[in-house]
Amino acid sequence: MDTVFIEGLEVEAVIGAYAWERAIRQRLRLDLEMAYDCRAAGASDALADALDYHAVATAATAWVEASRFELLEALAEQLAAKLLAEFPIRRLRLRVRKPGAVANAAAVGVAIERGAGA
Repeated sequence: MDTVFIEGLEVEAVIGAYAWERAIRQRLRLDLEMAYDCRAAGASDALADALDYHAVATAATAWVEASRFELLEALAEQLAAKLLAEFPIRRLRLRVRKPGAVANAAAVGVAIERGAGA
């Protein structure tokens, strides 16, 4: 299966379990790897035959920015379910990073894989 990917999508959200985190928006970085058969798009050169990664990025950004989760795990699980339901994606690998959450670490986060064969 082919892969369409979006790497380093930056979004801001209310995320975290601590009271101070509930009062601010924090930056998250998303990496998405989406299993999609690209042969039709490769043959036709038509957007209608492709997985529209701009539409995926726009939907993911709007949804995450409207969310208010305590845990990255919950955000990742529910975002994956939304994208799999809304787009013709067979399998999704999603990585959610929270830069600056731990001192001396570039980022912390979760990575999940959902969909057919996951």
